[in-house]
Amino acid sequence: MGLAETQQTLVLNKLRGRVGLQVDGGLRTGRDVVIGAMLGADGFGFATAPLIAAGCIMMRKCHLNTCPVGVATQDPVLRKRFKGTPEHVVNYFFFVAEEVREYLASMGLRSVEELVGRSDLLDHREAVDHWKARGLDFTRLFHQPEVPAGTATRHVERQHHPIDDVLDRRLIAEAQGALERGEPVVLKAEVRNVDRTIGAMLSGVIAKRYGHEGLPDDTVLVKLTGTAGQSFGAFLAAGVTLDLMGEANDYVGKGLSGGKLIVRPSPRSAADPSTSIVVGNTVLYGAIAGECYFRGLAGERFAVRNSGAVAVVEGAGDHGCEYMTGGVVVVLGPTGRNFAAGMSGGIAYVLDETGDFAQRCNLSMVDLEPVPAEEELLERLHHSAGDLEHKGRIDVGGDMSGHDEERLRQLIANHARYTNSTRARDILENWAEYRTKFVKVMPVEYRRALREMEQLRTMAVAAE
Repeated sequence: MGLAETQQTLVLNKLRGRVGLQVDGGLRTGRDVVIGAMLGADGFGFATAPLIAAGCIMMRKCHLNTCPVGVATQDPVLRKRFKGTPEHVVNYFFFVAEEVREYLASMGLRSVEELVGRSDLLDHREAVDHWKARGLDFTRLFHQPEVPAGTATRHVERQHHPIDDVLDRRLIAEAQGALERGEPVVLKAEVRNVDRTIGAMLSGVIAKRYGHEGLPDDTVLVKLTGTAGQSFGAFLAAGVTLDLMGEANDYVGKGLSGGKLIVRPSPRSAADPSTSIVVGNTVLYGAIAGECYFRGLAGERFAVRNSGAVAVVEGAGDHGCEYMTGGVVVVLGPTGRNFAAGMSGGIAYVLDETGDFAQRCNLSMVDLEPVPAEEELLERLHHSAGDLEHKGRIDVGGDMSGHDEERLRQLIANHARYTNSTRARDILENWAEYRTKFVKVMPVEYRRALREMEQLRTMAVAAE
C-alpha cells in the first residue's frame, strides 16, 4: 500500500522521474519482483532469502553469539560450521531473474523498466473474488493517475547534487593553515537549512591527513549563525569545533568522531531554551567520540547508538539513549518515555525534579541510582566558593564505576561555559540542592563488566 501510494503521488506531482523507489519486505521469488515493479518499484531489497541461501536456518539467535550454523557469531568453533558460499547466493538470484524473465515474456515485455508502474497489468480479479476479500475495494491501490503524455512513471533522470560550492569547500579553503601546519584558525559563516552535513567534508580532509587522532582541541573553530540543515557536524573529526548560534535539524553529530559541537539559541531569540527544541531527532546517532553541548531541548531518540561521545542537553524527547553502548549523557531537564531502551553501555545522568523519571525509563536493562556526594569535591567547592569553571579535574570517560558527582559537575560546568546556559549556572550555584535530584542510569551488564575488569586489574597489580 505504501509503495502504490508513493508511486501515484510522485507521478501526480511530476516528480517520479527524479526519484528511485525501492521495495522490500519478504521478497522471495521472481513473482514478488514483478508485482513490486507493477506497483512502482525500480529496485528490490532481498534479505531473508539470500541469507537462507548462504546457510542461515533462522534460529534468531544472532545477538547471543550462539548461531549454530556459524553465520552470526565470532565463536571460532561455531564459525567452522559455516558451509555457505557466494555461489549459493548467486545461484539463488539466477533463479529469481529467470522467473522474472518468464513473466516478462508472458506479458510481451523486454525489460523490467517497461514493467515499472504498470499496475494495469496486474490481474487481481482472483484475489478480489476470494471469499476472504469480500467487501474490500482495491481500486485506489491499483489506480493509475491520469497525467499528460510523456510524464515519467519510473526513475529516468539522474539528480545533480551541487556539492561544488557547499559550505565545507569554503571551510576547507580557509582552514589551510590548520590543515597544513596545525595553526589554530577561527572561521565565521552564516548557515541555512539547505547547508547539510556541515563539517563532514572538512573532517574527511583531516582524517585523510591525520587519521582518527585528528588535530589538537579547537584547532579549527567555526562560529556559525542561523539554522543548520540535517546532519550538522556529521563525522566531525577531533580538533574541529562547530559553535552554532541558532538551531539545527535532525541527525546532529551523526557518527561524531572526536569533534566538539555547541548549539545555543541566538540572544535575539525570544524562545525560552528550557522549553524550545534546539536540535532535532536522532542526535548523535552512532557517535564514537567527541563532546556536545546543547542549550535547549532535543527531539526524539537522543544519543541513539552512541558508543563514546559526551553530551549535555537541557531536555529530550522519547527513546533517549536508545541502544546506547558507551559515552556519557547529561539531561538537565525533562525526558520523554522509554528512556534507555536497549541501553547496554555508557551512563546517563538525568535531572528528575518531579520524581517520576522511573515511570518514563525502560528498566529492562538498566538500574537507577542516586548520585552520591563526594567529600573531596565538597571540600574543594567550599574553599573555591563554588567555582563555576571547574576545568577538567578528571577524565570524564574514565572509571565509569565512580566519580559520579565529580564527572557530573564538570560536564555541567563545561555546558555553562560553552553555551552560557542560565539553567546550568543555576544548578551549579545551588549544587547541594540539585545533586540529590539527579538520577544515574546504569546498565546492569555494563556495571558487571566494569567490576570484572577492575578485579582483573587488581589481580594483575597484585601479581606484580
